[in-house]
Amino acid sequence: MQSDVELSPAVAHLLADFGEYLRLERGCSPHTVRAYLGDLRALFGHLERVGEPNPEQVSLASLRTWLANMYAGGAGRATLQRRAAATRSFFAWAHHTGRLASDPAAALRSPRVDRRLPPTLEISQMRQVLDALAADAELPTVPEEVAAARRDVAIVEVLYAAGIRVSEACGLDIDDLDHARGLLRVLGKGGKERTAPLGAPALAALDAWLRLRPHLAARSAGSALFVGDRGGRIDPRVVRRIVHRALGSVPDAPDLGPHGLRHAMATHLLAGGADLRAVQEMLGHSSLATTQLYTHVTTERLRTAYQQAHPRA
Repeated sequence: MQSDVELSPAVAHLLADFGEYLRLERGCSPHTVRAYLGDLRALFGHLERVGEPNPEQVSLASLRTWLANMYAGGAGRATLQRRAAATRSFFAWAHHTGRLASDPAAALRSPRVDRRLPPTLEISQMRQVLDALAADAELPTVPEEVAAARRDVAIVEVLYAAGIRVSEACGLDIDDLDHARGLLRVLGKGGKERTAPLGAPALAALDAWLRLRPHLAARSAGSALFVGDRGGRIDPRVVRRIVHRALGSVPDAPDLGPHGLRHAMATHLLAGGADLRAVQEMLGHSSLATTQLYTHVTTERLRTAYQQAHPRA
């Protein structure tokens, strides 16, 4: 929740500088910058209300009180953790750059978050989704509609095959595809580049789409791999709509959205015996601990199989 208190010019200037730092030096996405600045406006709005508007006078106790008040008001743990992280980042930056004499947030701890994965699409469900999507692509007869249908198949195939994020898929250019080697160059969070392998079905779907791409692409699309119905680079909202429609066409498949395809890719790889660090690299996770979340799903399946099959389970 953002503050309705007008911030002082000094605080507003500090936040503007911090936003530039996040964008230019940290390479944060626009979404992350907006979230962090919103959290900090909420913090300084609170400090204005309690009579502590001067950033130089902020104490660790006042920061803890702010988080405690939000917790008492029903804020979720993930929200509290993000706000604590935004606060630590801001004060560390302000102190390091000489804007503040001290860093009151250095010892501010994030609340522990119970990290659980949502339900995962089964391999059989993914097969049904992709088969249904491919069958639907055979129905249109108008060239533009045929092209859009083939694009939709290619998008879902690539999201599942490579486990990339929606923003990463939208940012792909044609030159990012190395068809001969079955590889995709992906620009991830913080501008980090990685390589994602593609299987034969995804490559075939891309081939079919690229042959028809001229029927949709306008000059504004440039070298975009995926284009929208209006001819420009495809928008994340369009990708989400495509995925939701594809998942909704199969009665038993949970509609987990595009991130559900990423979860499915990681879970299915690990269940098939893939190396954890290789999966980490494919997903673009900076921390192995994030990738290890997917092992919980496969561990449960192993336990179930053991209990069903072992004579002394």
